[in-house]
Amino acid sequence: MTTILETMQDCTLCPRNCHVDRLHGQVSYCGQTASLTAARAALHFWEEPCLSGIQGSGTVFFSGCNLRCVFCQNHNIAIGKTGSPITLERLSDIFLELQDKGAHNINLVTPTHFIPQIAYSLENAKNHGLSIPVVYNTGSYEKVESLRFLDGLVDIYLPDLKYYSPELSLRYSHAADYFEIATAAIAEMYRQVGKPIMSSACLDIQHNSQTEPVTLMQKGCIVRHLILPGQTKDSKKILRYLYETYQNDIYVSIMNQYTPLPHVAEIPELNRTVTAQEYNRVITFAQRLGIENGFIQEGSTASESFIPDFDCQGI
Repeated sequence: MTTILETMQDCTLCPRNCHVDRLHGQVSYCGQTASLTAARAALHFWEEPCLSGIQGSGTVFFSGCNLRCVFCQNHNIAIGKTGSPITLERLSDIFLELQDKGAHNINLVTPTHFIPQIAYSLENAKNHGLSIPVVYNTGSYEKVESLRFLDGLVDIYLPDLKYYSPELSLRYSHAADYFEIATAAIAEMYRQVGKPIMSSACLDIQHNSQTEPVTLMQKGCIVRHLILPGQTKDSKKILRYLYETYQNDIYVSIMNQYTPLPHVAEIPELNRTVTAQEYNRVITFAQRLGIENGFIQEGSTASESFIPDFDCQGI
């Protein structure tokens, strides 16, 4: 608890280095004070198959974000307009409730600005029986020093690697140093969890006599890359970096689900979906590189809803 208080009084948790007193109500770039705030806690079925499985990922969406990308799919919670404050003890209870509902894992979405509080709540929940893997789901604009709060508490890291180009990261996420920061963060994540560990099991479906085989990740790193319209060259540079750095010791998730929401209407290059040709070029490049541990999205995923209702369910 002392660490939480000290951190919140002069916040430098993320690379923004706001130095604000969140403990006494000042707001950081992320849009949050020290008050732990979340917008939804429920079983979620739109993650990679080894995370969602059959029964779903126990996902907690935290309010606020230290990147606030202009094209954000979770815009309302990213800008901190949605969510309810909860205590650290309540967060621990939420983790245990999701486990009781059959979640394959606990999935922490956009957690960076609440790392000390989350670490405290995870330790408390583990002391009271939390035993499923913990997933840290992030945009990767993280400090290595802050990630070390989580060493031993997180089993699976699910970071984005959004941009290679500093011009793109400055234009869309106000972070020209994104690639340098994110790759250092991913290196720390990999150091903590190592190579992927998968498990296969037959799960009881809806508590009846039917079973279905499922492969779930227990430990490891899945790096996500969302292809942006017109940016296949940048995507290829990212995939080359990941393969040359980690080979197949991580999973790579190549996503075509970019959806132009109304708030990007005034940014012409972002106001369209990714074409099938663009996506196929990137997938073909990944195959030629030698990427074997990967996930791709098939069909018209941009027309599907990956965005849940942020109605404070489960909070």
